[in-house]
Amino acid sequence: MKWTDVNDIAIELVETYPDVDPKTVRFVDLHNWVVALPDFNDDHSRGGERVLEAIQQAWIDEAE
Repeated sequence: MKWTDVNDIAIELVETYPDVDPKTVRFVDLHNWVVALPDFNDDHSRGGERVLEAIQQAWIDEAE
């Protein structure tokens, strides 16, 4: 997965952290959790605020 795979990342986060409310996750933690996903294979430094916001919103949508 790459940073651009926002929906795939969100699905993985829902499955990996089922008891976490994505609305309460700090971007630092979100970044660390994304790069720790087993299928994630992208430059860690490319995960800026804009992409993290998109991932968080997709995670919120997926969790509902």
